[in-house]
Amino acid sequence: MFRFVFRLAAMVALSVSVIMAVLDTTRTVAASALVLTPLNASWLAVSPDTRAAFEGFVRTKASPLLWDGVIAWVLNQPGFAVFAVLAFLLYAIGYRRQRRTGRFAAN
Repeated sequence: MFRFVFRLAAMVALSVSVIMAVLDTTRTVAASALVLTPLNASWLAVSPDTRAAFEGFVRTKASPLLWDGVIAWVLNQPGFAVFAVLAFLLYAIGYRRQRRTGRFAAN
């Protein structure tokens, strides 16, 4: 059951990654220059209230150093890359290896 949830979350993250990549590609073609939108800019454009709430939560509950060191760096990366890595990690967690009954063709 949990593997299904991780694989479903990986599919959603990959879908978001593809959508963000298409948006960046469209902007790149329109500008005739490489345009990579940081995740922070995309998040602020969609929902600035949740972004501010998330920053306040991390700064008060965890540590301001966590926000300044790790999370701010991740938010400055291109959004499609962040979601692609997240999709890969979620799929790797939910991946089920094939069990082999034997190593030889005739058992």
